[in-house]
Amino acid sequence: MHCLMSSHSDHIREIESVGLGLSTGRDGTVVQSWLRCLEQHGLDPARACEAFIVPETKLREHRQQSEELIHIARSGLEHLFTQVAGQNYVLLLSDKQGITVEYLGDPLDGQLRRAGLYLGAEWREGRAGTCAVGACLETGEALTIHQSDHFDTTHTALSCTAAPIYDLSGELSAVLDISLLSSPVLKASQNLALHLVTASARRIELANLMAQTRHHWVLRFARSPEFLDVDPEAAISIDGLGRIAGMTHGGAKILARAAGANWRDSRQLIGSPVSRFLDMEVDDLPSLTRGRPTQERIVFARDGNALFAHAIEPPVRPRAAIRPHERIPPPLKSLGADVPAIIDLQTKAAKLARTRLPILIQGETGAGKEHLALAIHEGSGLPGRFVAINCAAIPETLIESELFGYVPGAFTGASPKGRRGLVEQADNGTLFLDEIGDMPLGLQSRLLRVLAESEITPIGSAQPRTVRLRVVSASHRPLRDLVRQGLFREDLFFRLSAATLSLPALRDRPDFDWVLDRVLSRHTWEGRRITVTAEAARALRMHPWPGNIRELDNVIAVAAALSENGVVDIADLPESMAEQFAGDPARDTVEDAGDDPAAALEALLASCDWNISEAARRKGVDRSTVHRQIRRHGLSASRRFSRH
Repeated sequence: MHCLMSSHSDHIREIESVGLGLSTGRDGTVVQSWLRCLEQHGLDPARACEAFIVPETKLREHRQQSEELIHIARSGLEHLFTQVAGQNYVLLLSDKQGITVEYLGDPLDGQLRRAGLYLGAEWREGRAGTCAVGACLETGEALTIHQSDHFDTTHTALSCTAAPIYDLSGELSAVLDISLLSSPVLKASQNLALHLVTASARRIELANLMAQTRHHWVLRFARSPEFLDVDPEAAISIDGLGRIAGMTHGGAKILARAAGANWRDSRQLIGSPVSRFLDMEVDDLPSLTRGRPTQERIVFARDGNALFAHAIEPPVRPRAAIRPHERIPPPLKSLGADVPAIIDLQTKAAKLARTRLPILIQGETGAGKEHLALAIHEGSGLPGRFVAINCAAIPETLIESELFGYVPGAFTGASPKGRRGLVEQADNGTLFLDEIGDMPLGLQSRLLRVLAESEITPIGSAQPRTVRLRVVSASHRPLRDLVRQGLFREDLFFRLSAATLSLPALRDRPDFDWVLDRVLSRHTWEGRRITVTAEAARALRMHPWPGNIRELDNVIAVAAALSENGVVDIADLPESMAEQFAGDPARDTVEDAGDDPAAALEALLASCDWNISEAARRKGVDRSTVHRQIRRHGLSASRRFSRH
């Protein structure tokens, strides 16, 4: 006992010396964690902190939020567990709050529970001190916290090794941990555990990427051609426009290194064209499929590194599977053209409409979020009303009475008859919360309670009223970022975003011409439908449309009023748009090419740096048409280099 107390005292003195700035032989990762525990979390190394297991109801909530990841990760966890069978390891999968949501070990071992190596254990650094899960969440890197590396003396018998699991957008979403109650003294004894847990986390990320991006190309990387098809080291997904749509952690690091960007800031990576990082375009992907030997499937990153790459083409759906006898309700069908990306959105929305799951719609201002929400309601078959609330437009002093209503005489100036709130008016229907990101924090708490209990209490009343509704919310601001900034409640975010629909910006819509035609149909000139000239149409396609469909509608309304005989020409468009069109190199080179279609096409492609998607958008045709014209005229991207 005396020896144990002496050991604890030495450990406490070592931590205190680190706090005073004195050097120690510990890893830098451990030292930085000790300093965070002392300075940020205010933990006392002399005060032992028992392992904390969250209550069953809290654990159930965390497991529900991580259900999809647990399902994808389970086979990887079981495979890892068999690799270390008989060595007394315990496996923990923790969510980004440090709560253990999946566990492989002996569920009847009370010693494991007391040590926190158990389902529901909380391993945040602020709760447990320096530990593998907590330090991994803080640093985003794989690491081992071995025995006395732990801050809290109750954990110094443990040896824990953890690796981060990132989601498709580059956000740390979980931690995989492998731990021992007792282990050899040397920290190097856990090097194999570090390798195994890192490899398992990488495979879980890859499985998640493959499951979540079924409609995108997936490009997998390896340093050795022999392992490219069987155990790739990293992967990215690429959408039909050639933009990065998702990535594993290894993929994020490859992209960041290639562009000199920061892998920790996913905004520098997601949504960027693949050509920014690799010397290739989306049209080069078919040449990297299994039709070629692995040794020949090489791509070059922009930093000069060569990578072996394996491209996996998205499965081609049978037409009946895309449009099963027009099962998409007419309100949703009317929101876009018959192109794959829009059909995918409509199909997903149609399936969700038939449930009562809460839906979050993310999209830029003016992109049509309320139109989509209304179409979901109309396709749901719910008997109640569609009630829309703009959370950014109602004054904060009135928003509570607007949402929840009030009883007669509830406050000065209240109607003597009282008033039903908007939430109650949506009973048995759909409540649409537009710009939910602008809702005050205080009101978020009340809304969360309404959603959790399906009850509202009008102002001035002590009697709650039951409401049954489905909630669709929308925001042009990324709610995940607001959660990280402390501006939006995380528990409310999870309540609202059981499913998320991303509405593309107008500039990214593959059916831009269809949208333009619909907008044109809403405007007339002396009772006749207006039309646009070819030049005006090209100028409209070139505009970035920060205001999206709302901006397009305004532009067409003004152009219709200014037009001659109902034909909108370039002169009828806003001056900035006309100037942008006049200064476009594609316009000048195409016009200079005269009647030579091959020269005109080559000039257009050159002005787009041979970006086929951009050329198709400017011409107002699909990409397959541009490819056919390139083959017909015998054009090649290599010709652009031969002229320099």
